[in-house]
Amino acid sequence: MERGPRRVTGFTDAVFAIISTLLVLDIRLPAGTDHLGRSLLALWPSYLAYAITFLLIGQTWVNHHIIFDHIRSVDRILLLLNTLMLMTGAFLPFTASVLAQAFRTGHGERAATVFYGTTFMLGAILFNLIWRYAQHGQRLLAKTIDPEGASVISRRLLPAPFWLALGTGLGVVLPLLGVLVITSLIPFYWLSIPGENLRSRRHRGSTGDGGQAHE
Repeated sequence: MERGPRRVTGFTDAVFAIISTLLVLDIRLPAGTDHLGRSLLALWPSYLAYAITFLLIGQTWVNHHIIFDHIRSVDRILLLLNTLMLMTGAFLPFTASVLAQAFRTGHGERAATVFYGTTFMLGAILFNLIWRYAQHGQRLLAKTIDPEGASVISRRLLPAPFWLALGTGLGVVLPLLGVLVITSLIPFYWLSIPGENLRSRRHRGSTGDGGQAHE
């Protein structure tokens, strides 16, 4: 059974909003603080973990909207893949907390970086599977994008799991470098997808209403 994507994107928006909000709850001052300024500065790993994770989640949310703008309908398999992707996302506040604590205390940085990177990597794999499944045979895609444009998006999304695997692997040896590699995805995926917008505009012009599914 197939249905329109509107409820999927609405639910996903709500989950991403909750995940992003939960991130800040980990930033707490230690009890009995005598020197407020010094204590606030000592929390820099928490600030950093919050900023990196928030931007990566925001990036995922933006790209989720980009791909679902071109998805005409969803079926049970796509719903399952999206649910699994959200499940890994909901785990991120905990992994960010573990990462911040490890760098704040100086203990367990390697394990924390691998834990953090692996969670993002699983999410990226599932994100790719969502698009690949919808794209295969144009089975669930709208007329807003042609096969060439869909392939452009596929090539754009594909490097993320491998790059995150690289950052995770480096975290075993050099935790800080591993985190920096993971962080480098932020500028890469906030950039527009070359060629995709042009093809989308062309198809919107030819269909009049953009080929959007109506519920």
